[in-house]
Amino acid sequence: MVKGAAEQAADLRTSLCGIQLDNPVLAASGTFGYGREFAELYDINILGSFSFKGTTPEPRFGNPTPRIADCSQGMLNSVGLQNPGVDAVVREELPALAKVFRKKVMANVCGGSPEDYALVAEKLEHCDQVGWLEVNISCPNVKSGGMAFGTDPRAAAEVIAAVRKVTKKPVIAKLSPNVTDITEIARACEAAGADGLTAINTLLGMRIDLKSRRPVLAREMGGFSGPAVFPVALRCVWQICRAVDIPVVGCGGISTARDVLEMMMAGASAVQVGSQNLVDPYACRDIIEALPAAMERYGIRSLQELADR
Repeated sequence: MVKGAAEQAADLRTSLCGIQLDNPVLAASGTFGYGREFAELYDINILGSFSFKGTTPEPRFGNPTPRIADCSQGMLNSVGLQNPGVDAVVREELPALAKVFRKKVMANVCGGSPEDYALVAEKLEHCDQVGWLEVNISCPNVKSGGMAFGTDPRAAAEVIAAVRKVTKKPVIAKLSPNVTDITEIARACEAAGADGLTAINTLLGMRIDLKSRRPVLAREMGGFSGPAVFPVALRCVWQICRAVDIPVVGCGGISTARDVLEMMMAGASAVQVGSQNLVDPYACRDIIEALPAAMERYGIRSLQELADR
């Protein structure tokens, strides 16, 4: 009875770039599709929100297979931004999502040039359900764009500035950890007009098949994610939050309510749960439901207090 009263008193609310969230837990892009499949399993309105699949100007089939590899405490992927293209997302995916999700959703914007990013952003600008534009300048699994922009401060700033010109929605730059100094990229994005940052995307990694003596993935290297990357992600968020004055979404290896609290204590305003959704499709729901008890254990009454630090 006492525990239930304490859990009820816990305030999970926070805000991200001026948009109120019931709780700080978002599903990360690429691990939640466009939401409909997960809506068949549970009420996804329990989420703070989610970032939908990386979306490009034209449809993309993605990379050749194999493009997934198991790792200890994580996984490698080189899916390659498979998606139906922005026109299909606006015409089909968002109307279907509106039937099962009543909150603002985050759109993950991708492209091979600043003009590509701007084109996708401009088409999503007119979609009321899209609350934020998450500009993916950190995907390691494409030949052009993605991480090529996110590892160069000037290139990152150019993409953010191009998107900023065509939208009034909050622009959030998703950063790569595959750099010498992630704060340099963060500051460049802030100066170019980003309203927030997501950190981190995947670490570049690979596996070798002992029988063939060749890389497991068709593209040889891919993005490493999962619980093993959490300390790296936490370090990046800590550094970024002390280098910029815009909110940060912590992402990378989050799998428990305790991880959420650590990220917010490092300075994050919200978090994204990624690979854990592929291991356990109920991961986000279970983390949210476990948050009040975790907060009680560590004497936290309000998550907004952590985010405002």
